[in-house]
Amino acid sequence: MVSWSGHIVPFIVTVAIWFVATGLIAWADNRERATFSRSVMIGGACGIAGLITILIASQSTELWAVYLAFLGALMVWGWHEIGFLTGAAAGPRREPADAGLRGARRFAQASATVIHHEVALALTALLLISLSWNAPNQIGATVFVLLFALRLTAKINMFVGVPNSTAEMLPLHLAYLKTYFGRNRMTALLALSIAAITAMGGWFGSLALAAPVGSAEMVGASLLTTLCFLGALEHLFLALPFRDGMLWGWALPSRDAGRPPSTDLGS
Repeated sequence: MVSWSGHIVPFIVTVAIWFVATGLIAWADNRERATFSRSVMIGGACGIAGLITILIASQSTELWAVYLAFLGALMVWGWHEIGFLTGAAAGPRREPADAGLRGARRFAQASATVIHHEVALALTALLLISLSWNAPNQIGATVFVLLFALRLTAKINMFVGVPNSTAEMLPLHLAYLKTYFGRNRMTALLALSIAAITAMGGWFGSLALAAPVGSAEMVGASLLTTLCFLGALEHLFLALPFRDGMLWGWALPSRDAGRPPSTDLGS
């Protein structure tokens, strides 16, 4: 039986935070370069606060602790997103792809544009796993690892090629990343990714339905279920003619269409 407090409320909370947080990050990363240092500092403060929050919440299995750990994981994730999208932590290569590259050389160049970000995410995931290893509440680490996996899958699909590679929310100073996207096409990898993420969401959903009504287990599984379905939806957007601005246009500043994107990430 579907529970209001155990299923519906976690769903509403997750969707609301996903929508608002994505918009705020897009707004911060599409502002003037002079604001980036402040955004990174604020993001760093939020990230450290998120780590502390996860550590505190991991010691309790009360409902408040589950929501607190979830929020802490999103704060840490937002820190990394701001670092990447402002260019503070992206990769050593910050220029368009060389023309005519194929295979391993193209992959190596593409990896060099994001490797610092990926390593930072992986190290943070390992840190959260180690801190939560024997803790009674592991939602914080689980949420972060799930977000990492979903984002990595999306990046790989865009590198291989997707039908809809629009990236309206990508800041102008990162426009060179579009040259590393594969050609517009539907692939078995994208279809498999959507199916796998949906199946994972179904598995978490079964755990949520089987858990005791109103329990921390029910709420935690419901939060993870919703994240999976949102991840599947974002992957589905890659296969459909969907524009980012349809949902988050309110967060994006007007851009001068005649201004060429800069690849200089200095402030």
